[in-house]
Amino acid sequence: MSAGGRGDQFGGLIASISTLVFFGVIAFAVVRSPGWDEVKQQFFDGEQFRTTFPAILDAFGTTVKIFLIAEALVLVLGLLIALIRMTRTPVLFPIRFSAIVYTDVMRGIPMLLLVYLLGFGVPGLGIDGVPTSPIFWGITALVLAYSAYVAEVFRAGIESIHPSQESAARAIGLTRLQALRFVVLPQAIRRVIPPLLNDFISLQKDSALIGTLGVVEALRQAQIETSASFNYTPYIVAALLFLALTIPLTRLTDWLVSRERRRQGGGRR
Repeated sequence: MSAGGRGDQFGGLIASISTLVFFGVIAFAVVRSPGWDEVKQQFFDGEQFRTTFPAILDAFGTTVKIFLIAEALVLVLGLLIALIRMTRTPVLFPIRFSAIVYTDVMRGIPMLLLVYLLGFGVPGLGIDGVPTSPIFWGITALVLAYSAYVAEVFRAGIESIHPSQESAARAIGLTRLQALRFVVLPQAIRRVIPPLLNDFISLQKDSALIGTLGVVEALRQAQIETSASFNYTPYIVAALLFLALTIPLTRLTDWLVSRERRRQGGGRR
């Protein structure tokens, strides 16, 4: 075995030992604290975990559905806003200006406030034909807010493509729209996948805010279960379900970032 291989193994062993010691010290400090028994009973009750898990898991299905619907709409609307913001045609300036204002406003309003404004405000107007479903307005709030963020991600990705790419596409006879569709966008989307996944991780967590409108999703169901038993273990159940979805997405994002760095590094060589 080479010296480099032995060094890597030794470094991995040291890292493993230090990690175990670090978390062991934290665990020891927690379980030896004066209030641990009470906290354990209130937050880590095994019986409460078993009895509330099915209901919270079922409600978590609603959370996932909301997230998936919102994600699909955010991708479409975000890309559309990014393309509008990048247009330079003078006659379309009012639309471009509206897209800029939209992006600034939606990124400036707190997510919870937007959920309240749409979820309670719009149905309260009593306009005929306007939906009153809290799920509808909750998803609408998520889509409006996150499409503004995603639009900026798409715009940054498109602008990162060197202008020579479009020039080369135009030189072989493609129109500007065709160059954007077949040359620029595929490269831009590949570059922005990691930041898009980060936004969708946040979107998945913010889906729980719809529970403030009365929708029974995972967090809301955990609140109901806690109110019935005066035990906080249902919140731990909800937290674990969210982690089961967000951690794989986080690791996928890290892997994509690393792969892109390796690809770019190989290209430079």
